[in-house]
Amino acid sequence: MFDYIVVGGGSAGSVLASRLSEDPAVSVCLLEAGPVDHSTLIHCPAGVGLMALTGTANWAFQTVPQTGLNGRRGYQPRGKVLGGSSSINAMVYIRGQREDYDHWAEAGNPGWGWGDVLPYFQRSEHNERGADAWHGTGGPLNVMDLRQPNRHGAAFVQAALQAGCMANPDFNAATQEGVGPYQVTHKNGERFSAAKGYLKPHLGRRANLQVSTGVQVTRVLMKNRRAVGVEIRQGGAARELQVRREVLLCAGALQSPQLLMLSGVGDGAALQRLGIPVQHALPGVGRQLHDHLDVVQVVDTPKVKDLFGLSLAGGWHVLKGALDWRRDRTGVLTTNYAEAGAFLRSGPDAATPDLQLHFVIGKLVDHGRKPLLGHGYSCHVCLLRPKSRGSVTLESPDPSALPAIDPGFLTEPEDLDRMVRGFKLMRRILQQPALAALGGRELPASAGAQTDGQIEAFIRGHADTIYHPVGSCRMGPGPDDVVDARLRVHGVAGLRVVDASVMPRIVSGNTNAPTIMIAEKAADLIRSDA
Repeated sequence: MFDYIVVGGGSAGSVLASRLSEDPAVSVCLLEAGPVDHSTLIHCPAGVGLMALTGTANWAFQTVPQTGLNGRRGYQPRGKVLGGSSSINAMVYIRGQREDYDHWAEAGNPGWGWGDVLPYFQRSEHNERGADAWHGTGGPLNVMDLRQPNRHGAAFVQAALQAGCMANPDFNAATQEGVGPYQVTHKNGERFSAAKGYLKPHLGRRANLQVSTGVQVTRVLMKNRRAVGVEIRQGGAARELQVRREVLLCAGALQSPQLLMLSGVGDGAALQRLGIPVQHALPGVGRQLHDHLDVVQVVDTPKVKDLFGLSLAGGWHVLKGALDWRRDRTGVLTTNYAEAGAFLRSGPDAATPDLQLHFVIGKLVDHGRKPLLGHGYSCHVCLLRPKSRGSVTLESPDPSALPAIDPGFLTEPEDLDRMVRGFKLMRRILQQPALAALGGRELPASAGAQTDGQIEAFIRGHADTIYHPVGSCRMGPGPDDVVDARLRVHGVAGLRVVDASVMPRIVSGNTNAPTIMIAEKAADLIRSDA
C-alpha cells in the first residue's frame, strides 16, 4: 500500500516521484517497465547515435500506415529505461513559445498561461549561464552550452545569417525567433536525464521512495469510479499494488491512453468490442494525438573529415573521442549531434515561428538507423504547430500487445504547404557561402526535388516524426478532453495523467523541458489537493 503510485519512470514520472517524496510522511512507488540506466551509451552524449542503431532502451514503436506518407509506417522511438525518453533523446533544451501556453489557458485551462508556467521552468532548471528573468539556478535539471561544439555548427549559424535570419543566442529567453546554438541537458560532459537530476540523488536516501524497474503495469484497478491501485507483471508474475491517494499515469502520449483503455476508461463501444469491461465512458481517450512531422536534407562533404562519418579518418576521430571522454569527459563525444538550429516563419501569414531547424554534424538517414559511408551533415525542418490529428487505439485487450498509433500525418493540406515552404527555406540556408565553402553535394533523394510538386513528393516519401507525440489525453473542459486543468481524469477519482499526452496543442519546439514543467506544476497541484 502506497500513498501514490507513479506509472512510468520517464521525465514526468521522475519529477513526480522526486517532488512528492520530499514529504517524509508520504509514501511513493515509481514503476518503470525498462531497466536501470546503467548503459554507457546513455551517459556518453554521442552514444545516442549507437542507441539509434541498436535500439537500446527503446520501445521502438511503429505507426499504422500513413496515407499522407505514401502508406509508409512511421518510426516512434520511446525510452524504455529509467529516465524514459530523456535517456535516449538528443538532449536539446527548448521550452516553446509564450503563445503556446497562453493558448492552453484560453482553451479552458486556467493556471496554464505563460505567466503561470514560467516559474516552474525556472524551478526545474540549473542553467550554467546563470539566473535571469527567464532562467533559474539551483534546480534539479542541469542545462548548459556544449563543452566542445563542432565548428560546423557555427558555420550553419553564419549561413542562416547570410540568408537573412536574425541571430538568437537564447531560444528560451524573450523571443524564440532566429538562429543559434542549442543548450543541452548535460552536466560535466555527460547526458543529464530527468532520472539523473530528480531520482538518483534520492535513491537509497529516502525510505518513503520505492523505485522498481522491469515492472509492466497492465491496468489501473477501479472501484466505484475510483482508482484504488494497479495490476503489474514482474518477472513473469502478476500481482496488485494498492494506493491510498492517487495513481499517476506518466507513461507518455502513446502508453498513458493505452493504459486508460486497458483499465476500462475510454470509448465505451470500442472497449466493449474488445471485451474490456467499461469502468467509465470517456470517448476522448486516445484522440487528438499529434506530433511534429520532420524531413531531413543530407549533404555529402567528402573533403571534410571532422564531421561524423564512416571512414578510416572517422574511426580515428571517434576512437580519440572515446579516450578523451573516458579520461575527463571532454572531446568530440560530448556532442549531441544536433548542435545548432533555428526557429523561422514559413511566410508572412505566420504570426510567430512555425518551423524549427536542427543542424546535425553527420549524415542522418532513417533516424540514424542506416549508416552511410563518408562524411557530411544533415538539416531537419519540422512543422511546429501541425493541424493534422490522429489517435491511439487498442487492437487487443492483451496488455502486452502494442497499441495502434496513428499520428494522422499530413491529413490537413495546410501542413504539407508549410512543410514545402520550410524545405525551400532550409535549402536556401544550406546553399549560403558559409556552408557552400565545404564543397558539399546534396544527396540525390532530395536534390532531385526542385519544383513544389517534387518537394511534396520528397516529403511524402521521406518525412517522419521528430519524436514529439502529444495530445492523446488532452487537457480541457470539452467532450473530447480527458483531464481537467488539475490533470485529474474526468469522471474518475484518484487518477491523473501527467505527461505530454495532456498538452491541448503541441508546443513550438522539443517537448522534454515542457513535460518536466508539467510534472513540476502537477506536483504542486497534487499536494494542494491532498
